[in-house]
This record gives sequence, C-alpha cells and structure tokens, in this order.
Amino acid sequence: MAKAIRFHEVGGAEVLRLETVQVGDPGPGQVRVRHTYVAVNFIDIYFRTGQYPLELPNGLGSDAVGVIEAVGEGVTDIKVGDRVGYLLGPQGAYSEVRVMPADVLIPLPDGVTDRTAATLIMKGMTAQYLFRQVYPLKGGETILYHAAAGGVGLIACQWARALGVTMIGTVSTDEKAEVAKAHGCTHVIVSSRENIAKRVRELTGGKGVEVVFDSVGKDTLEASLDSLQVRGALVSNGTSSGPVLIDTRVLARKGSIWVTRPAMAHYATPRSHMLEMARELFDLVLAGKIKGEPGQTFALAEAADAHRALESRKTTGSTVLVP
Repeated sequence: MAKAIRFHEVGGAEVLRLETVQVGDPGPGQVRVRHTYVAVNFIDIYFRTGQYPLELPNGLGSDAVGVIEAVGEGVTDIKVGDRVGYLLGPQGAYSEVRVMPADVLIPLPDGVTDRTAATLIMKGMTAQYLFRQVYPLKGGETILYHAAAGGVGLIACQWARALGVTMIGTVSTDEKAEVAKAHGCTHVIVSSRENIAKRVRELTGGKGVEVVFDSVGKDTLEASLDSLQVRGALVSNGTSSGPVLIDTRVLARKGSIWVTRPAMAHYATPRSHMLEMARELFDLVLAGKIKGEPGQTFALAEAADAHRALESRKTTGSTVLVP
C-alpha cells in the first residue's frame, strides 16, 4: 500500500485527494519505482481541469525521479537500486510508489542529484526539444521567450546563454526579472508595465526576433506575432492563459509567419531519441552550464496548494512534491 494523489472529477485544486492505493509487483517489461521527488508541471493543471481529458478517477503527474525497488521479467538494462527519472507514460506520478513501463525510464548519471533531476527531467527536456529540435538554435540568434522565470524558462535562460543566443524574456514582476537575468536572460521585459512588442522592436533595431517561444497563449498571442520579423516562427508551446485561436490571414499580414504547436511525445520517442536528449541535457548540467534546484517544495499531501501557487503565478522556477 502507498499514498497517492487521485481525483474523481475535474475542477479546481480542491478535487485533488490523498488516498491509499494498492501497488503490486511489476509485470513483464515493468519496474516498481519509489519516488524521491515528483515534479509539478502546468500540464498537470490541464488534466485536472479537463482541458486534456482523462478517464476518471485517475492519478496525476507524468514527471518524477526515484529508485528502482523491483524489476519485472524481461527488463535487462535497469536493475534494483538504480536511480531513474521519467517524463512519459501514464498519469500517476503524484505518489510514493508506482509500477511503470521500463522503456520510459531515464537513468540518472552520477553527479546529478535526485533533487536537481526532479527540476530538469521534464523542464530541461522541454528546453532541449524547443531549442534543439523544434527551432534548432545554433548561436547568434535573437529570440523572445515568454515566462522566462518559470520552471522551463530558467533552464531556457541558461541554455540560450550556453548556445550564444540573445534571449529576450518576459516576466510579470521586477523580482522575477532579476531571477531571469541571474540565469542568463540577456534582456527582460516586465509585461505588467511594458509593451512587449514595442520593447522587442527597440531591442532589435526595429527588425523583430526570428522566433518566439510562447507558453502563455491567448494573452500574449498578439504581442508574439507583433514581435516577429518577416517569415519568423511562433512556437506555441503552452496555453496557460487560454487557447490560441489564429486566423491564418493574420499570419500573412504580419509577415508570412510560421506557427507550430509541438508536443513532447512527438520529439522524445523512440526511447533511443529520448536518451540522447537526456544525454545532451545532463552533459550541460555536469559541465556547470545548467543548474536546477526547486523554487518551491511541497509535501505530497499539499499537491492542491502547489497547484494553487502555480496557477496564481506566485511561483518562480520549478515546483516539486516530496513523498
């Protein structure tokens, strides 16, 4: 038996319940993982509110790190005692212990602590596929990145600096601006008191940026489009403020803008590809170019409080649960 967060209906954070669940032995191709840290991601809110539907009742969370307790038949590349993380697979990471398919697990290298890995598995891999696959950055580009002081944002700041990319980041407060700058963001726009597109044009000599990475969605769409140069690209990688609805005629008027809505699952599979993404991320961590520590820590039983903090934009960096 173990404790896990479950929800029986969609809604606000109050629908999250701490329950006792049965955890069996792993079957063929499976392992049992005892979690040390569980990451909280904005996508979890999408599932909780029904924006991304699930069959209910269900668990929540897709991103955690821990230690292998048991392995099932046919699992040969992972053994009891190994430290692992994961970001794909079924919902249910908000738990003390769970059984998982072995083929979604990522071995953690020596020199990367569980606490650091918990901040980096999902968020660092997100930065990897955005910067290295969706719109491959080679160095020298100027980009606009919304929510630069968020969990992915702070990793993106460091990755951009490591690549030699000029990153213009948006944040909601002056305090978050200082955090983003400290992590390598070249220029920071405080969206609560500055016009984003106007400031981007000033910083780029009127030209605009080559690409915008926008995880905010509805509230920043217009500013994102107005910040792009001709034939620029909008990477819509989230909708925290609401869904993005685009009239394609506007894209033509704004300069023949390209738009994509990427998803991790399409970039992190097959497993060999996922492991290569992780290798690139952890190499930068071990080289000291990317650092990750939770900005906020909550007990597993406080998952609802963690969601409220994330939704209210009161968090900085990554948020984790401790089982």
